[in-house]
Amino acid sequence: MSTKVLVLHRKFRGTEYTIGKLYLLNGQQEKYICDILEDPVRNKLVSTVNKFIKISGATAIPYGTYEIIRSYSNRFKKVLPLLLNVPHFEGVRIHSGNTAADTEGCLLPGFNTTKGRVNNSRDVFKKLDDDIATWLKTGKVYIQIID
Repeated sequence: MSTKVLVLHRKFRGTEYTIGKLYLLNGQQEKYICDILEDPVRNKLVSTVNKFIKISGATAIPYGTYEIIRSYSNRFKKVLPLLLNVPHFEGVRIHSGNTAADTEGCLLPGFNTTKGRVNNSRDVFKKLDDDIATWLKTGKVYIQIID
């Protein structure tokens, strides 16, 4: 059984969106896959654990490591990658989209060639989703979200 780890480095934290770079961790090396667009990181803290919390449809998910599975999305009517056990939020998926208005708290893959958005999202998502599906046949997939 093998484990694949995706690493999302958040690079730009704007007031309306966050842009990061997604890599596949291979040993100690990181191989660039694509850019990721998500909602803005907010400074709302949980006092007992001093961590950022997720506000549905309005904020980026908290830093941390999450297992990824693929499951049927009632909203999109197809199987999509799903991040498990995101604190204070369910249904965080990876799907195509171009602007922060498309995120609804999810991760949108593409290439950040235009300020505040990702382009070529459908093609980039298709490749990433195919890769995740392949990796899940032989093991587990995780995403680690860091600064």
